[in-house]
Parts: sequence; structure tokens; C-alpha cells
Amino acid sequence: MKKAKIILSTILLASTFLSAQTLVTVNGSEITQNDVDSALMNATQGRFNEVPAEKQAQFRQQVLEQLIGKELAYDDAKKTGVLTSKEFKDEYDKVQERVKKELAIQVWQKKIIDGIAVSENDLKEYYNKNKEEFNEKESVHARHILLKTQAEADTIIAELKSLSGDKLKEKFIELAQTKSTGPSGPKGGDLGYFSQGQMVPAFNDAVFAMKVGTITPAAVQTQFGYHVIYLEDKKAPALKSYDEVKQFIEQRLKMEKFKTVMNTKMDELQKKATIK
Repeated sequence: MKKAKIILSTILLASTFLSAQTLVTVNGSEITQNDVDSALMNATQGRFNEVPAEKQAQFRQQVLEQLIGKELAYDDAKKTGVLTSKEFKDEYDKVQERVKKELAIQVWQKKIIDGIAVSENDLKEYYNKNKEEFNEKESVHARHILLKTQAEADTIIAELKSLSGDKLKEKFIELAQTKSTGPSGPKGGDLGYFSQGQMVPAFNDAVFAMKVGTITPAAVQTQFGYHVIYLEDKKAPALKSYDEVKQFIEQRLKMEKFKTVMNTKMDELQKKATIK
């Protein structure tokens, strides 16, 4: 496992570009970026994108190590005869029956949902009455160079201080790739877009006070180290258009109608059923 851990960070950084890329092979079984993404979304209940950018790489690495561990355990279980044991077969039959029932119910519910129609008027009425729900927060696109000491950060700032425009951005990316200790370093320190509150307070307050195309005049200290930040873009708060949220509204209204339909359906089934 030690050898696997050594190469994990490098693998994870490269994997963001190809979601279906194989990250590692364990005794012939592939673990892909899709496998990791799926596990992350399950672990965070679909809210992985809300995890601070600096922690995302750490979570990805932990999940990958867990998936590797599962493959190793499963492989050993096969070799030691677990799959042919009576205990396994008995438990497997129970799980299979439970999954069959759950899957049948899911398909049954989906057929009911698919049969529910929501009119265009209902969709537009919901949008017009609930516009505050579709307000996007102010967001920024930033890069950073993470360093261990303030002295290192001060040296970087001094080197960038006289630059502006494309030259500043290009030099910043170059230094991020060669000097940053953070997981975003190989990507030029790119943190992508994030909104208010997603980063730790000190970083958040500094970046949202900056002007586009500039760097922080002084290093920003957080629990991760010292950050030199470059602000690439800023988006003002905005209202999402009806077309952008139409599908979301349709699903929400369908689910509201589904609850009513299901209550009626279950009452009917209960009346017909023999329950002792």
C-alpha cells in the first residue's frame, strides 16, 4: 500500500481532465475517475462541489485509498473461498431478495412519476413567484500559490509586483506550477469559480475584496499555509433565466404532485390488501 500511496497524488491531479480515465489497477481490476467521483458524491450526499477546494484533493485521495482497500479485500475473499462458503451464499440470497424488492419499487415509482404532467403555465408561475430561489451569489475565479512560509510568499509577491495583464497571469501560472505546495499547483494554481463562503474565512475575505487581474499585496495566512492569490474573473450576483431552471422546476413540481398521487395510491392499495 505504501507504494500505491506515493503515486496517488500525482494520479489524482492528472485525473481531473479525463473523468473515465483509469487511476489505478488492483490485481487486474480498474478503478476509474468515475468510480471515485461516484463514491465522493455518495459520501457527501451529492454536495461534493461545496467542499472547500483545498480539501477536495485530500478527500479524493482518501476515497481512492478506500476503493483500493476494497479491491484488495475482495480479491483475498475470492482466493480464500469466501464466495463459495455457505455463510456467504445465505447472506447473498438475503441481499439479492432485498435488492430485488427495492429495485422493483423504484421502477414502479418511476413509472408513476413519468406519467405526471406539469403544464408550461405552472412552470412559469412557479418561476415568477419564487425568483429569489434562483439568485446566484457573487462568485470569483481565482488562482493561488500555496507556500509554507511568509518569507517564501513575500519573495513571490516581489517577483510579480512589477507585472500586469497577460504577463502577470503567465508568470503567476509558471510560479504556481513550480513553487506551489498545494494540489492545484500543476494546474497553475487554478481553483475555478467559487462563491462566497466556500473558502476558509481569511482566504474568502481577501479574494472577494480584490480587483480582477491583480494579486494580493500581502500573503494570506490560513491553516494550510501562506497564499499568494491572483483574481482571474469576478461574476456579480445574477438571476438565472427561466430556461436555465425550467427542468429543475419541472422536477420539483412533479415530486410535489407525486406525493399527492402516492398518498391516494397507497390508500387504495391498503383498502384492497389483506393486512392482519
